[in-house]
Amino acid sequence: GDRIVIRIRDNGPGICEDARRRLFDPFYTTKPVGAGTGLGLSISYQIITETHGGSLDCVSAPGQGAEFIIQIPVRMAA
Repeated sequence: GDRIVIRIRDNGPGICEDARRRLFDPFYTTKPVGAGTGLGLSISYQIITETHGGSLDCVSAPGQGAEFIIQIPVRMAA
């Protein structure tokens, strides 16, 4: 009732536990050196949690795809 929930799911190969635990760490990437900065999910996490007071989680396992769950509070205008 007081939160909006957005779920984004895929049917890809999934994410191993070691990588899933670090997904939102700044500069973490599974790409080769020079192929990515690893900032996208870190910045998204910061905006959702700090700016909007919400949460961003990932549920995944190898072979099971991945689901990102965004929750943000609903604020009624006065």
